[in-house]
Amino acid sequence: MSRIGNKVIAIPANVTVSFANEVITVKGPKGTLTQGMDDKNIVMKIEGSEIRFSRLNDEKEVRSKHGLYRALTFNMIQGVTEGFQKNLLVNGVGFKVAVAGTKLTLNIGFSHTVEVIAPEGITLSCPTITEIAVNGIDKVKVGHMAASIRALRKPEPYHGYGIQYKDEIVARKEGKAAGKK
Repeated sequence: MSRIGNKVIAIPANVTVSFANEVITVKGPKGTLTQGMDDKNIVMKIEGSEIRFSRLNDEKEVRSKHGLYRALTFNMIQGVTEGFQKNLLVNGVGFKVAVAGTKLTLNIGFSHTVEVIAPEGITLSCPTITEIAVNGIDKVKVGHMAASIRALRKPEPYHGYGIQYKDEIVARKEGKAAGKK
C-alpha cells in the first residue's frame, strides 16, 4: 500500500489539469508544465477538483511508480501556483555575486569571474552581494540550477569558503594543532 500514491491531490480553483496521450498537463497562473506517464498500470482519475492515482497490479516497479507520478503531479500543481525557490549563500573573503538580466556573475576566489546564464524558466536574483535566489515553476530545473551553481565552488571544511545552500550545515574540521606537546 502506497501512502503517498493513495493521497488525494486537491486542484486549486485557478489551475486546470488534463491527461491525454499519456501526458499530464497542468496550467496555472505562473505557466504550464507537462509530464509524460509511461506506465499503463497506473490510472489517473480527475474527479471534479480532485486527482486520484491507483494501480492495476502490485508488481514492484508499478508500486514504485504509483507514488512517483502522484508526487510529480503534486509538484507540478504547486509549481504553477506558488513556484519553487532555492537560496544559496556565498562565503569567503572578497566573494560576491551580481545579476544582470539572465546572467549571474560570480567572484568566488578564482583568477577570473565565473558567469552562469539562467536557462528558460529559471529566474536568478541576488538579494545581497553574498546571496543567490533561484526561482522557477519546475522543481527539477530549480534544484538542478542551484546544484550546478553550488558545484562551482563547494564549501570547504576548514574555513567554510564556497557556495552553500542557505539551510545547509557545513561540517567543519579542526585545523592543525601547532606547537602542542
